[in-house]
Amino acid sequence: MRLNTTQVERTLSQMNAQVLPDDHPAVAQLTNLFGDHTFFLDENGLKVLEPAGVPKEGVQSGEVAGDVAGEVAGEVVSLADWTDATLTSLKPHAPEPTGAVIVFREVKH
Repeated sequence: MRLNTTQVERTLSQMNAQVLPDDHPAVAQLTNLFGDHTFFLDENGLKVLEPAGVPKEGVQSGEVAGDVAGEVAGEVVSLADWTDATLTSLKPHAPEPTGAVIVFREVKH
């Protein structure tokens, strides 16, 4: 998922990573490989966030509810791991959920 500025800031406050700016030379290639995302690099490799909404009242079990302002939360998904100790080369792999969830905003009940 592509994040807005506020979502990027919230992500970086909850996750030890760096965001790849849209004008970084690798972003075009990463977008071709993985789709339109905001990409993050951490000590383990390349990460993106996928929607992980919080169910709201009136939503059927199993459904995820977002709203017009955007998603409530994003799940951190690993797409590639570093192949060297200098963190200069990545090896892609199948998307792997990390179990980490970034909260973009609180849900009021």
